[in-house]
Amino acid sequence: MKGKLTKKIKGSTERPRLSVFRSLGHIYAQVIDDDKGTTLVSASTLDIKKAGKKIKNNLEAAKRVGEEIAKRSIAAGIKKVVFDRSGYVYHGKIAALAQAARSGGLEF
Repeated sequence: MKGKLTKKIKGSTERPRLSVFRSLGHIYAQVIDDDKGTTLVSASTLDIKKAGKKIKNNLEAAKRVGEEIAKRSIAAGIKKVVFDRSGYVYHGKIAALAQAARSGGLEF
């Protein structure tokens, strides 16, 4: 079920959607092509933990996920995205992830 904001935001093949989800323990980001209905790239704090790095669910974790999603997106040939904050307030972890993704080379 999509919220009011997600109904308005739609990614395409040229400019996919960068969607963010946060739970109590983790933060997730994925780049989605809504035309095809596929996830192109994803990153989360779980990926960082599996890599053997210690991380908590804080602003530093959100920054790392933002850097990782930017790195993976650029490696996949994606430079421009539409940012979908999934109804979360653009503050704290969501803003940190977005800023890290921007500094990593993504445009939105």
